[in-house]
Amino acid sequence: MPSRLRQEWPLLLLLSLCAALAVFAGVDWRGVLIAWLLLVVVTVVRQPAFLPTEPVPDEQAKEADADPLPLIGATLEAVDMPVFVIGADLTVLHQNRAAEKAFGALFVGAHLSARLRSPGILDMVRETVATGQPNQIEHSERLPSERVFILRVAPVALEDVTPGSDSLYVLAFRDVSELRRIERMRSDFVANASHELRTPLASLRGFIETLQGPARSDPLAHERFLGIMFDQATRMSRLVDDLLSLSRLELKAHIAPDQTVDLKPLIGHVRDTLLPLAEELGVEIRTHLPDAKVEVLGDRDELVQVFENLIENACKYGQEGKVVDVFVRSEPSQPVEVSVVDCGPGIPAEHVPRLTERFYRVSVADSRSKKGTGLGLAIVKHILTRHRARLIVKSEVGKGTAFTVRF
Repeated sequence: MPSRLRQEWPLLLLLSLCAALAVFAGVDWRGVLIAWLLLVVVTVVRQPAFLPTEPVPDEQAKEADADPLPLIGATLEAVDMPVFVIGADLTVLHQNRAAEKAFGALFVGAHLSARLRSPGILDMVRETVATGQPNQIEHSERLPSERVFILRVAPVALEDVTPGSDSLYVLAFRDVSELRRIERMRSDFVANASHELRTPLASLRGFIETLQGPARSDPLAHERFLGIMFDQATRMSRLVDDLLSLSRLELKAHIAPDQTVDLKPLIGHVRDTLLPLAEELGVEIRTHLPDAKVEVLGDRDELVQVFENLIENACKYGQEGKVVDVFVRSEPSQPVEVSVVDCGPGIPAEHVPRLTERFYRVSVADSRSKKGTGLGLAIVKHILTRHRARLIVKSEVGKGTAFTVRF
């Protein structure tokens, strides 16, 4: 009501002047007062035709909906995948932060081809503009790194907007690089595992057929072939055991161990276990342990598996150096480290980053002759990942190799 009085003050002033003149002219002041009050009430209450009316909520909503782009843009900022809003002429009207981070900033009004030059992407967007139907393709990029995206473009459903120059379209990128990498790893793993099992199985089948045929009555052939068959069956057994170990480790990779393990007696136990193998290979295992306890959080059986694998590999593949040194380091405010160092031929630099891949071997013939499955270091990596530890490999050709576990 106070705002209405401010709007009507000129008319109220005029009415008051007229009433004062009427009283001055001798008209009965009571009648003038009643008439003046009635006119004031009518003036304040009525809705003047000549004054602008305030917009009603529905009209305000229509005005806000006239340009939906700010609302769409604000919504897309909360999306963690790259998204572009484009017009029918393929000009970029908005890009969210994820798109700016992935592809670089584009100014409003720039053509989509200024950043995405793939003909497949541009043709897909043009087809959607022409038909009004959503489209989807898979797109790969190799620079600056290999990435795979699922691209989907769809028109924005807005009321009172027909396909044409006023339409808006959303182009979204879903990164499936990690999914494709895992699928490729799974495929390679199955192929490698099948190959590793096929070789000893083919050997067993050949020897069995020979024993059933030409060598049926040859006792010397029986003894020699049965020994080879036993070795091949043992190899398959080791391979299956390693595959099962990997499977178990993957199931509990996210669960960190909470037991306390003293590494000094553990390393001593591993050395004693491997002494017969070392003596057979003519290798001396030397341990360098601190005086105090060296405790870490871990699973004892899994850590035994880690250091058995590392020390056994050092004995087998560093056999030429005749010595394997095991260092346990524990300094205040420093991470605990265990290093297994051999004086063998070393590993060429190009092979070092791939040593923990499943079935990867620097030399296939050398690995098989030493009864390796190609899974040992992959198991070590999985165990250390569960223990929140790292495996550091340093090697120089002709000077040996050092595997360091850092907790």
